Amino acid sequence: MKKLSFLFFFALGFMVNGQSQLNEYKYIIVPKKFNEFKKENQYLTSTLVKHNFNKKGFIAIYQDGLPDELIQNICLGLTVEILDSSSMFSTKTSLLLKDCKGQEVFVTKEGSSRLKEYKAAYSQSLAEAFQSFDGAHKFSGKTVEVEEPITVSFKNDVKKLEEQVVEKEAVKTAAVIKKEEPKTDMKNIDVEVAVVSPSEPIQVAETSDLLYAQKIPNGYQLVDSTPSIRFKMYKSTVANTYQAVGNGVSGMVHNKDGKWYFEYFKEGELIIEELQIKF
Repeated sequence: MKKLSFLFFFALGFMVNGQSQLNEYKYIIVPKKFNEFKKENQYLTSTLVKHNFNKKGFIAIYQDGLPDELIQNICLGLTVEILDSSSMFSTKTSLLLKDCKGQEVFVTKEGSSRLKEYKAAYSQSLAEAFQSFDGAHKFSGKTVEVEEPITVSFKNDVKKLEEQVVEKEAVKTAAVIKKEEPKTDMKNIDVEVAVVSPSEPIQVAETSDLLYAQKIPNGYQLVDSTPSIRFKMYKSTVANTYQAVGNGVSGMVHNKDGKWYFEYFKEGELIIEELQIKF
């Protein structure tokens, strides 16, 4: 009995802590089409989610109607996703909230319904999931820190990289020659330093999947043929250059010589992927 009481109060404390964390965010961004469904607002899911969030004290807005404040600081909002684990006999849904970097912030309990009519079933299961938001939501006024737009010039990048490698190799070669040279009068000896050029060019991995660009506030989301969202790109101050988040990493998507590239760091190494994008 004591063990059950401990688990109950532990779970309650976790929920309260998660709800207090939500007070740091002013808006809930609601897609008009959730990834789990084929059609826009299918079974009134978008309408139900927006309505229920507003009832719980949040400011819920659709993804294509963001206010200026949120456009200027997208990190003031959380994006909601529906997790659908329905089976043949029951409708089961929960809600997942992610921040502007794609990190998971809060997930609700799973709501369920055995109603046969889909609209009624999703309405009932979502209402049960929304019980996780019971309690007053009040925006704390704490602004989430926003990263400055990345401004990068790619002009002469490869040339500079080659010069750095050549310089390092020249220093290495000079050091080896100096170490192996016998002790003698060096005044009349000319030491020739071999300059080594980079042995390998920068490798660019090509992504063969065709990605379709769909407009979202302040940028695009790239969707594959599944359909599944692979990347989200946000505008920067440089033309044809976007801040991008996808596949658990963040980096930059830019256009060079008519081709699109996704650049990011992984374990300290620069990775460059060529993307096939259709706008």
